[in-house]
Amino acid sequence: MCRLFGLHAGRRPVTATFWLLDAPDSLAAQSHRNPDGAGIGVFDGPGPPTVDKQPLAAWNDREFAKAARTLHGTTFVAHVRYASTGALTKLNTHPFEQQGRLFAHNGVLEGLPALDARLRAFVAEHLVQGDTDSERLFALITAETRRNGGDVRQAITAAVGWAAAEIPVYSANVIVATPTEMFALRYPETNTLYVLARSPRSRHLRLTSGRISAHSEDLADAPSVVVASEPMDDDDWRPIEPGELLHVDVDCTITSTLAFPDPPRHQLSLRDLNPTAAGSQHPQPPGAEA
Repeated sequence: MCRLFGLHAGRRPVTATFWLLDAPDSLAAQSHRNPDGAGIGVFDGPGPPTVDKQPLAAWNDREFAKAARTLHGTTFVAHVRYASTGALTKLNTHPFEQQGRLFAHNGVLEGLPALDARLRAFVAEHLVQGDTDSERLFALITAETRRNGGDVRQAITAAVGWAAAEIPVYSANVIVATPTEMFALRYPETNTLYVLARSPRSRHLRLTSGRISAHSEDLADAPSVVVASEPMDDDDWRPIEPGELLHVDVDCTITSTLAFPDPPRHQLSLRDLNPTAAGSQHPQPPGAEA
């Protein structure tokens, strides 16, 4: 399956190099299992985000490595893709940007004609530039945000709630970020999602796994919150519960709600997916939550 990554460091710009390239199970390492695209989006201040993405595996993409080492910001969203819907193009590569927000998704949504009709009803079809289910879901969240006056949490709940009631859903794990906030949803239980809240520690962040040792100085003396599809090191990662929606504010305070206590009305299994989509949802790595 595609892998998600989100980092929120509060008010202080940092780099995400450790998690993207150097950690024992970095996003670059995960891209060997997810070769169809990689991207990084970052907010550095109140303006629009910087997004760098290509339909290439992160481990084989010099631009991904360059961006991972040089981009500074308070909030990062990154993604490595294993395509289930849509061609291998830059337009279909995550993260997506709409109206000053970043979005990444893993999983599969079907019933796209119904989703397109919903977007037309919101006069939001122009937000979709590619042909993925992911970008369509983001467009619906954007439309709901516009309709409710800017409440992203409510928009995620409304958009995913509509999908859960009206179209077949295999998984709708999402990360949505603004310059000052990050939201993460795991829904339903199909694919895992984890959160790691780090308080300031010693001089630097150093983690060792086997022969891998890496460090990050600018993440050591400031709080941060990381969300990822799988634990990326041996720290105290907490599985996000199925249906749980996390919110991380500008001070790295985490609040969560059980936004979706029930599974989708039309929940898909691997057997229901076409061969391409089913092949993209390969198992978790050893040690991950079943």
